[in-house]
Amino acid sequence: MSGPDYYIPAAAMAVALVCKLPALRANGRDPLLRSVFVLLLLGGSVFTFAAPPTIAAVNRWTGVPNVSAPLVYCLMTAFSASCLVLMFNWRGGPAEEIRRTSQRWIAGYSVVIAAIVVLFALGDAPVERLRDFDTYYANTPYIRLMITAYLLAHNAAVLMMVSMCWRWSLRVGGWLRAGLVIIVAGYTISLAYDASKMSAVAARWLGHDLDYLSTYLAPPLAAFAALVSSVGFVLPLVCQRVSDSWRTWSTYRRLGALWHEVQSTVPRGTPCVRMSWWSPAAIRVIQRESDIHDGFLRLGPAFDRHHRDTAYERARASGADEETARAVADAAMVVAAVRAATAAPEEAGSGDEERVALLADGPRDLVRISHALRHSPLVAAVRRQEAPAG
Repeated sequence: MSGPDYYIPAAAMAVALVCKLPALRANGRDPLLRSVFVLLLLGGSVFTFAAPPTIAAVNRWTGVPNVSAPLVYCLMTAFSASCLVLMFNWRGGPAEEIRRTSQRWIAGYSVVIAAIVVLFALGDAPVERLRDFDTYYANTPYIRLMITAYLLAHNAAVLMMVSMCWRWSLRVGGWLRAGLVIIVAGYTISLAYDASKMSAVAARWLGHDLDYLSTYLAPPLAAFAALVSSVGFVLPLVCQRVSDSWRTWSTYRRLGALWHEVQSTVPRGTPCVRMSWWSPAAIRVIQRESDIHDGFLRLGPAFDRHHRDTAYERARASGADEETARAVADAAMVVAAVRAATAAPEEAGSGDEERVALLADGPRDLVRISHALRHSPLVAAVRRQEAPAG
């Protein structure tokens, strides 16, 4: 792999990191957001500092041959810990238990990082190796222990991630399960990375040469594993957001019939709230619901229990379930009230307290009422009966 092969995934993680900054500033105490931020930061750093041009530059700037090796190993070890911490926070559970578990893993991997630094300082690696450091120094005192430490720490994290994500995927469904399965696939590729690295190093210990596994096979496996795992982490979040947005816009659209019905009674000259085209869907839904409830308040004196009870009985007689029958009954009452208010505004506004109290019967499913307004034959019949003579 050449420099761009490392820098492209690093740049992708940097873009994702920048996109997460506003959310992190707004919710800086959220452990999940902090975990995502740290993971992206460390993941991008691993690819940046593992690129051969960066390795050569760091070695040259520090004046220490191969100092990039422990730097990259430390970043990889920290990245392994961040993956585990992210998974614990993502899976959820008691906050104190998550915090204790995360602290144990962070402490354990911090020990490994410290050992990598100490072992490199004790060892001797005078010949700069940009691509095959692991195998070239596989038999060097202390350096061999440093290489073994980072490989075992990485392998332990990968095995833990595969086990944890697979068990979790069996208990959930939807996009979350799809994302977890993809993460398992990505970390399974990471196992292949570990296997190729370990095989090459072990071959050196035994006097054989399988350097190509570490030099040419392992790097693309690492890049591909990171890509697949990133998709697994991002997919549930993105798809859930798209799904939520779709449901919100769908709710806004489905409320249209009821909104137009009650808006027909707004007195002329009444100021209205105009939403800009870039207003979020959730804000639009809230505004539409508010307009509908304001309409209910205006129509309250014209609400007639007779229309509601009659429509409810007819809907139940036609086989409708309880919720549908209630929606049809409410829609019929709204239509009758709108027609009464339109035909005789003064009379409609002089109803008694019993009719006004209908608004307090309980929460109404506005979407169901709106659907009944548009599609129920019973509501259409009430509309025809109550239509004022032209």
